[in-house]
Amino acid sequence: MLRSVVLGVGSSLPRRVMKNADFEGVVETSDEWIVQRTGIRQRHIAAADETTASLGEAAARAALAACGLQPADIDLIVLATSTPNNTFPATAVDIQNRLGMHHGFAFDMQAVCSGFVYAMTTADLYLRGAMAKRALVIGSETFSRILDWTDRSTCVLFGDGAGAVVLEAQQGTGTLVDRGILASSLRSDGAHKDKLFVDGGPSTTGTVGHLRMEGREVFKHAVAMITDVIEATAGAAGISIDQLDWFVPHQANRRIIEASAKKLGIPDEKVVLTVDRHGNTSAASVPLALSEAVADGRIKRGDLVLLEAMGGGFTWGAVLIRW
Repeated sequence: MLRSVVLGVGSSLPRRVMKNADFEGVVETSDEWIVQRTGIRQRHIAAADETTASLGEAAARAALAACGLQPADIDLIVLATSTPNNTFPATAVDIQNRLGMHHGFAFDMQAVCSGFVYAMTTADLYLRGAMAKRALVIGSETFSRILDWTDRSTCVLFGDGAGAVVLEAQQGTGTLVDRGILASSLRSDGAHKDKLFVDGGPSTTGTVGHLRMEGREVFKHAVAMITDVIEATAGAAGISIDQLDWFVPHQANRRIIEASAKKLGIPDEKVVLTVDRHGNTSAASVPLALSEAVADGRIKRGDLVLLEAMGGGFTWGAVLIRW
């Protein structure tokens, strides 16, 4: 059977670093308050010339360079984002053009913080369905553009950035020894829409709007939803949680990550954490963390790696990969 194998990973972060102390003149907060409740110490904020498309392009080029490929070798681009450059066309086609690609197809995937997991699963289906040979899967966000900078409960949580992976369809044996995506599970429940949303849109207000969140409600649901989808994914692959080599979760809140890992019995040394330096970068969160763990040598060929995310909607999902 065909498997979607990861060939390369890359990332891109805005130049500006905003530390917690920088908020003290903006809203009533402190470094101690932010670290204690979220684990975040700093985040990157995009400048006017840094956009979802430009960050996504840079991450894509880094991923291609990591595996020695060129844009001409790619047939498909799936971009996960909630902060596109334009309402339309899709920012994925903007990135396609920036890369000099005039072949294949590209589109955006919108599942908020779960976007990259949704995009990986979607690209996997296209590759296994023989509609493409190689795909760029990108998570890129400029959430700083939709923050209410007077709301201390949300503006301190988010940052900007992009991460990307190159996937290639390769023949596998259909067993757990195969490299590539082994299993995935996706979920959503629109009943929770008002707990994490943006209060604007083309069809309602005609404006972009600002992010709104009921933090306690999100936290209350997060751990149960995350553990449920991880157990479902592991079950679909026929593995136990203790067989995992690495857990790469969505980087929203350190307390959520630690509580989820503890409930699943995943030891701290197997958890990839970047929330302290990146904040919550929504759909870019998982590929940024993945890119860092690959670059520093933690994730090695043959490792079992579990990606997980939960976002507004609610949406949530997980992907299991043999590296």
